[in-house]
Amino acid sequence: MSSKKQQKAAQREPVEITYAAELAKLVELDKGPVPPGWRLSPRAVEKFVMGDDSLGIERKFVADRAMVVRIIISLCTSRGCLLVGEPGTAKSWLSELLAAAISGKSTLTLQGGAVSHVGQLLYSWNESVLHSKGPCREALVPSPLLRGMIEGQIVRFEEIARCPQALQDALLSVLSDRVVVIPELAGDDGVVLAREGFNVVATSNSVDAGVHEMSAALKRRMDFEEIRPIRSLPDEMGVVLREVRKANTYAGIDVDLDESVIEILVTMFHELRNGQTLDGRSTDRLAGSALSTAEAVSVAHAASLSAWYYGGGCLSVEQLMHHIIGSALKDQPEDRRRLRHYFETTVAPRKGENWRQAWDLRSLIQ
Repeated sequence: MSSKKQQKAAQREPVEITYAAELAKLVELDKGPVPPGWRLSPRAVEKFVMGDDSLGIERKFVADRAMVVRIIISLCTSRGCLLVGEPGTAKSWLSELLAAAISGKSTLTLQGGAVSHVGQLLYSWNESVLHSKGPCREALVPSPLLRGMIEGQIVRFEEIARCPQALQDALLSVLSDRVVVIPELAGDDGVVLAREGFNVVATSNSVDAGVHEMSAALKRRMDFEEIRPIRSLPDEMGVVLREVRKANTYAGIDVDLDESVIEILVTMFHELRNGQTLDGRSTDRLAGSALSTAEAVSVAHAASLSAWYYGGGCLSVEQLMHHIIGSALKDQPEDRRRLRHYFETTVAPRKGENWRQAWDLRSLIQ
């Protein structure tokens, strides 16, 4: 056995690494005007996000193209952009795609719920250097936000409304004046001016916003865009199948994904999330679970792992149902009744072997 430890692969690589070939192709072919500090033109950024079959660029986000264009243009301005929506609508994924295309780096990220003091928001100090040399640029430890200003990069601010309001207001000078003043440093060293290419793309959960209200002053300095769940069942099927195949490949498993089985999952999530069946009848919505497209991908991947390790590599309705129930029933007792009602009124009448198997497994809800 080799004495060297085997290097483990990253569980998930940043977008700029996963799609490095696509980004390089777009840089090479990009003929459009490029905003100061950007790597790509707005049109090329749009192609990276929404796809371009003629260039072999994969579609990575399902949404109205005009909305994506508005978001891209807002990041060209001196205003930040706030993506608001229900859990699982791929707000964070969109912000990561935009940062990777615009700046070539998507890892300058702040988590609102983890930011509790100004040092986490803007900067802190290397105590060792501070004690030996006093306050100086060398002793400064910049946050991702300050690094984005210094380097001229897009900064992602996840769940910004979970950040205390006083710290939200500390962003005002950043977004308005594009400056951070460090009082401990004298002269020009104490003034950090944002470089070309810097901006903030933030996200906020419209269902579970957290304990803090969004600062009114901060709202005025950001463009808002609502990211909605995927409306079209075929579009949602396409996303789930594509992402599950990627996840399975990355996990080193080769599972036969029967599309008719995955359709059971996507249809259930689609109907229970929207409170309406595909044929237009009202049905119960579950209160304790978002049943988003992202969650459908997670459920299908978990069922694929079960099929690989326990089911001979073939995904079945039974394996899927166990994970669907676990995802749908969380901490709302009434959801169990709502899900049983959905099975009795919607699943039971449906034709086809897969739907019959799903109905036969209704005892899992008890």
